[in-house]
Amino acid sequence: MLITIPDLLDPRTLAECRNRLAAATWIDGRATAGPISATVKNNRQLDPTGRDAIEIGGEILAALHRDPTFLSATLPLRILPPMFNAYGPGESFGIHVDNAVRNAPGDPTRIRADVSTTVFLSDPDEYEGGELTIETPFGAQSVKLPAGHAVVYPSTSLHEVAPVRSGERIASFFWIQSMIRDEGERTLLFDLDQTIQDLRLRDGEGDPHAVRLSFVYHNLVRRWAET
Repeated sequence: MLITIPDLLDPRTLAECRNRLAAATWIDGRATAGPISATVKNNRQLDPTGRDAIEIGGEILAALHRDPTFLSATLPLRILPPMFNAYGPGESFGIHVDNAVRNAPGDPTRIRADVSTTVFLSDPDEYEGGELTIETPFGAQSVKLPAGHAVVYPSTSLHEVAPVRSGERIASFFWIQSMIRDEGERTLLFDLDQTIQDLRLRDGEGDPHAVRLSFVYHNLVRRWAET
């Protein structure tokens, strides 16, 4: 399931994040790559233990917890602190899959990466190339969203960032361990929840069909959730 989330960051938060990132110091992105990914990774990252990454990441986490689409699509149990990368001309990240188990720097707690998220912090007209391409059962999907928008997709997916030809592409990326490990089950729950929300908007909070579907939804979560 590949879901785009428009306007995850409001204009004020987005502007603050961009201003801080413009003045930040970047390091070689291979510092946080696994041995295979490092061979195809050519970008820059913020030091994930630095003040900028921690504070800007906190703003993004706060926005995530306010966004009903993100919560419905991912059903998060744990979210790794957001990280940040930058791609200039000639930089790219070749085809790869994210590590199955990850931990935040300096934190021994390890989580299973079920869902990957990218929050775009540069507008598409600020750089050429740099598309995030994700392989899905229906073919490769190319994603290049406005600043402040996000995309979530299964961490099991092969994906890549195409070479940037000009300008600079800046984004945040991170991983979620979902309460629902199975991607197919997460997709069913997301579709069911969206249907419930549509019924509530159309027919009101007390609509009996929405109530009955909510009964089904929450009992499926009870059956499938790992906490």
